[in-house]
Amino acid sequence: MNEFSLIQFGVIDVIDIFLVALLLYVAYTLAKGTNAVKIFFGFGMIYVFYFIINALELKLLSSILSKFINVGVIAIMIVFQQEIRKFLLYIGSNEFLKNNGWRKLFKLGFNSNNNTDFNLDVESIVEACFKMSKTKTGALIIIARKTDLKLYINTGDQLDSSLTSRMIENIFFKNSPMHDGALIIVENRIVATRCVLPVTEKEDFPAHYGMRHRAAVGVTESTDAIAICVSEQTGNVSLTVSGEINAELSPEKLRYLLEKNLTIND
Repeated sequence: MNEFSLIQFGVIDVIDIFLVALLLYVAYTLAKGTNAVKIFFGFGMIYVFYFIINALELKLLSSILSKFINVGVIAIMIVFQQEIRKFLLYIGSNEFLKNNGWRKLFKLGFNSNNNTDFNLDVESIVEACFKMSKTKTGALIIIARKTDLKLYINTGDQLDSSLTSRMIENIFFKNSPMHDGALIIVENRIVATRCVLPVTEKEDFPAHYGMRHRAAVGVTESTDAIAICVSEQTGNVSLTVSGEINAELSPEKLRYLLEKNLTIND
């Protein structure tokens, strides 16, 4: 009787567990497709290790880890200060309310399909890239997949244009006011130009690549987007996914890589 009296599980406990699970789910949904997930798992492993150490009564190690646990929230805020700032700005914006932002947070969790196919006019992109390659016109094209790129879209000039080869060429024409920065494509529409992207911090990044390639690697390290670069020095076309550059592509190879990466497993 006394053993069972120690376990008191009421309605409040159910609500508490539900709210914690909801908070974790929202955090995972926001971080999905970025490096933040790996960092969250890292913090989680440290917490699990701490509880094991406590159970084994290893006092010295437990004391050291407890100091880290006590400042865990502050450490998370320091590591994710840019992401937290951008997220709070997004939550507080009218745009979040207008675009049913909360609905978007939960939409991914109830998709029963194992594979997601993204509709994209691949031929228009390939045609534009290799026309710009011939004239050595620099370009950086970002293709959104599952990760929301709203934070990067907001840094540029927003528009809603059909995706055509001529439109892409006009945007990156050297005398065009929109040629600086990245072009972002979402759901087969050009949604923004002149966007500012994060650059990679890899110390061993090849020196012969310029800032476009650094930005291509940077954005694909933190999201699941696809980045296509046209070098204005060499005219070479490259495609970057998950921080890995596929360089010196032919039209056939670019077409193959785009079609391959536009079908992803959930």
